[in-house]
Amino acid sequence: MLSVETPHGRAQAHLHPVDEPRAALVLGHGAAGGVEAPDLVAAKDAARAEGVAVALVEQPYRVAGRRSPAPASQLDAAWIAVVEHLVEGELRGLPLVVGGRSLGARVACRTVEETGGAGVLCLAFPLQPPRRSSSEPASRLPELDAVSVPMLVVQGERDRFGIPPAAPRRTVVPVPGDHGLKTDVDAVAAAVRAWLPGVV
Repeated sequence: MLSVETPHGRAQAHLHPVDEPRAALVLGHGAAGGVEAPDLVAAKDAARAEGVAVALVEQPYRVAGRRSPAPASQLDAAWIAVVEHLVEGELRGLPLVVGGRSLGARVACRTVEETGGAGVLCLAFPLQPPRRSSSEPASRLPELDAVSVPMLVVQGERDRFGIPPAAPRRTVVPVPGDHGLKTDVDAVAAAVRAWLPGVV
């Protein structure tokens, strides 16, 4: 595990190297969950099976023991700092794919230009905000539409946040289950393994 100082506290990167990596995948966690979420673990294992080194990033608020996420601007800044650190060090010289589950997927989408990702992997992207969140727009689809590199969205068929539409650069794979993506982790892994080689 690697500790990285960011503008908003200490983050941690859980490194999962492979021999002779062909690329790197950096993933962030969901709002209230950690890097041990079943879909993140499935994606990590699938990527490593394809010769891709993986780093699972724990945001500073989680490292500090808080459950409520930091504001989006802080999440983005901390994420960029960690990815830059990895690209300059442990993952130097490797083509980069960024992503995450739910909140982590949103962060990766918003910052893909700054991080230089060649692709974005979204697990359980929260398309529709919860009804109580009246300050947010009705849909977060613009965050997906703004991404100009290839993207994979793996979404539970019963996800209460909805399922994004496919698009020219966006592959959407519905799998059994809900937002937790715990029902069929093999389907999650299969989607990742099918998509990654075409990006890296």
